[in-house]
Amino acid sequence: MSARDRLTDGLYGAGWGTVKKLPEPAAVRLGRTVADLAWKQRGAGVRRLESNYARVVPGAGPERLAALSRAGMRSYLRYWMESFRLPAWSTERIKGGFAPEDLHHLTDGMDAGKGVVLALPHLANWDLAGAWVTTKLGIPFTTVAERLKPETLYDRFVAYREGLGMEVLPHSGGTAFGTLARRLRDGGLVCLVADRDLSASGVEVDFFGETARMPAGPALLAQQTGALLLPVTLWYDDSPVMRGRVHPPVEVPESGTRAEKTSVMTQALADAFATGIADHPEDWHMLQRLWLKDLDPAKAPTAPKAPTAPKALEADKTPEAADGQGGAS
Repeated sequence: MSARDRLTDGLYGAGWGTVKKLPEPAAVRLGRTVADLAWKQRGAGVRRLESNYARVVPGAGPERLAALSRAGMRSYLRYWMESFRLPAWSTERIKGGFAPEDLHHLTDGMDAGKGVVLALPHLANWDLAGAWVTTKLGIPFTTVAERLKPETLYDRFVAYREGLGMEVLPHSGGTAFGTLARRLRDGGLVCLVADRDLSASGVEVDFFGETARMPAGPALLAQQTGALLLPVTLWYDDSPVMRGRVHPPVEVPESGTRAEKTSVMTQALADAFATGIADHPEDWHMLQRLWLKDLDPAKAPTAPKAPTAPKALEADKTPEAADGQGGAS
């Protein structure tokens, strides 16, 4: 393991080992302090966040984008502080930590016994939502995680999520899709973060007026297994309780090829994600390139100047960024 890998693994290990022991008010203050420091440093992550927000909030000037990116970094660090502390939260704290709207779409789907796929963007804290599902609803589920480097860091994330009651499959190796399909045919629940995919198999969608690529997996699983496909969006307010909404099902088109159906369904997911992101842009933790125009450096727009992240927060391969590439949770 390289020195950088050892440092990365050590930092995350310290987070889970130390932050979870802090009193909650102290953890909140720490998260906000780190967020504000990262924002003032104006590293690559913050600049990319502002560039992404410029698509979400068209017409926003430098001051508005700066305010959004500061709020976005605070939201991002709230995610990390909560995630480091989740293993130490009591059952009652987890049950009271999330308040979703329109939950009947999920519970009715599970009662129908055909399986449910929940697809989420990188909004607020998807790990907390998952822990709430396994704890409050008592519903186990399966998700996928991209293999991270160093391997020890990947092992930490798998152990963390398994400790919250999730079954975690490695994205690499080609076996995840088949296992997910079996879980759904058995009437189970699958949760996938699905707003970013840089692979050749990603589906092109219109997202805030420009072309992006999102994973095909959620739509393909719904088609192949007959499972219900439900978009979910999350957000924070000023309380300690995270909010969320389970959107109406994405229907499988009655006609068309598999590719055509997948395109229509993935666009429907993108539209639902866009609704949630537009309502709460500061809770969208997208510190990476997303739109195809940005993936070509010659076409990348220049981020507006305004007042980011320590090196650990700047990389294009943060753990949740890797998750999203493969449609993972």
